[in-house]
Amino acid sequence: MKAAGSDETVDEPPVVYLLVGLTGSGKTTYAKRRLEPHGVVRLSVDELVHARHGRYGVDYPERDYFALEAPVVAEVRERLAALVAAGRPVVLDHGLWKREEREEWKKLIEQVGGRPRLLYFPVERAELLRRLDERNRREDANALTVTPEALGDFIDRFDPPHDEGEEIIPPGSF
Repeated sequence: MKAAGSDETVDEPPVVYLLVGLTGSGKTTYAKRRLEPHGVVRLSVDELVHARHGRYGVDYPERDYFALEAPVVAEVRERLAALVAAGRPVVLDHGLWKREEREEWKKLIEQVGGRPRLLYFPVERAELLRRLDERNRREDANALTVTPEALGDFIDRFDPPHDEGEEIIPPGSF
């Protein structure tokens, strides 16, 4: 892109899509259908945890997830920073349930020269339960076994974005 009244090219900062939503809300599906085909690099915390430790609640106890996730999140932060610094667009395929966590990622992205876009995937509990029932029968990295009780706990811990510059991605729109 050229600067107004100039022959100089002005590079747009790379976009980093921050996907916000509960388990089963469609974040991974959206990233794979809408972003990856356009050259956006997808970084998935769940897929890396699965590759290293197996299935949530099957190969290790649910209570161990956050301890196993922490070093993976640190690695993803480093990879995201390197990709953005190299001018690559990225999608962070991670739930980002807490506002504080979202703010930390936005700050990192801006520090390395990127432009964050917060995409929120609101889905009603009944629809999440339906999707998770289907997904619980699979064994891939994105098929965390989630019980209705666990989903209730997730909902209780989730801070929906509000006045954070979020864009709403309606269910079924992709």
